[in-house]
Amino acid sequence: MTKPSVLVLGGNFAGLGAAQKIRDYAGDAVDITVIDRKAYLDYIPNIPLEVFEGRDPAVTMHMGLVDTLARDDIRFRQAEVLGLEIDARQVRVRPNERLGAPEYRIAYDYLVIALGSILAYDDIEGFAEHGHTVSDSYHANRLIEYLKNDYKGGPIAVGSDRFEQGTKGKPDWLPTALAACEGPPVEVSLSLAHWLEEHGKGGAKNITIFTPAELIAEDAGEEVVKQLLEAASSMGFGYMNKTEGITRLTEQGIEFRDGRKLDAEISIVFPNWKPHDFLKGLPISDEVGFIITDMKMRNPDHPEIFACGDAAAITVPKLGAIGHQECEIVGKQIAKEVGKMSADKADEPWQPEVICIGDMGGGKAFYIHSNSWFNFGGTTQILEMGRMPYAQKVLYKEMFFRNHGRIPNWGLPAAKFASEHIKI
Repeated sequence: MTKPSVLVLGGNFAGLGAAQKIRDYAGDAVDITVIDRKAYLDYIPNIPLEVFEGRDPAVTMHMGLVDTLARDDIRFRQAEVLGLEIDARQVRVRPNERLGAPEYRIAYDYLVIALGSILAYDDIEGFAEHGHTVSDSYHANRLIEYLKNDYKGGPIAVGSDRFEQGTKGKPDWLPTALAACEGPPVEVSLSLAHWLEEHGKGGAKNITIFTPAELIAEDAGEEVVKQLLEAASSMGFGYMNKTEGITRLTEQGIEFRDGRKLDAEISIVFPNWKPHDFLKGLPISDEVGFIITDMKMRNPDHPEIFACGDAAAITVPKLGAIGHQECEIVGKQIAKEVGKMSADKADEPWQPEVICIGDMGGGKAFYIHSNSWFNFGGTTQILEMGRMPYAQKVLYKEMFFRNHGRIPNWGLPAAKFASEHIKI
């Protein structure tokens, strides 16, 4: 008898993590194949740290997927995903190692959608001419080259465009977010201020942080945000909230939907996060294209389909730590399906929590642990700053690469304990 086939779409954090957890919990009871358009994982969380510390993230932040997955007897296929045939349980793909390949259909018994999101920079008028960001190696290197060679010491704006979150199938416990994830704008602002000071080109007084929401990084909790804003104000940062989103970027700066403008020589922007076009209009998707799931990461109408990471509608904010929690759930659910785990263990209740570590420059970082934003009645709101969170951020990346994407189950609890109890 053939084993059930599990097809995982996406090979970055959520896709790799889900595939490994399925193998951990389901063992050899399933065949697993991962499909991604590229044959490496892009370690996105540390790109700002790398570039501001003088390293090229294209060299230091890529991890090969083929050998990594082969260690767990997981097949990898490099191809563009073109569409889903849900009733036929097939995925349409086109191999992209070389141009000119035809379209193929791949069948599955279980499908895990972990394709992440599209960062909609091309929806922002003027971004190509006047915008910067650090969400990949290309843009991070472009920014640092401008700072080194062309920056004239003018004002710098750092912030988010409006996030368009779907409402179809949205559970009551999940709030509506106006920005997809605002840890990165906070991190970039703090680490850039240190870089400017270190290079004699200014400091925090040059930078204004903006947000479409009432509070930046609102998912961290009001108390944490209050502490962050007090610290930022004391350092000299400017702050602009309730911008409602970006209308366009110009040579002079940013024009916002609420009618205000912000002068900027450099506009560092984090865009709207959008689902892949072929996911829109499917019976498993909300009105913008994110995949609807229950708390077990399964689509209610098609329980053979799972989603985790940024492609899942309930992943708000679009945060790596939440995706990591969801991968664990996917692995357990498929193990339950193939008789490798009891329902009691696989169906253990889950409540998402925000865990974020951001670089501040100078060997320091901030650590946030919060669950108060979700409507579960959580009261945890923790903010720590210092050298321990920085060490955690660097060591986590080193452990991830050395263990080929595998973080032991004690890794996150240990990181929480160290950041929250060891003060250095």
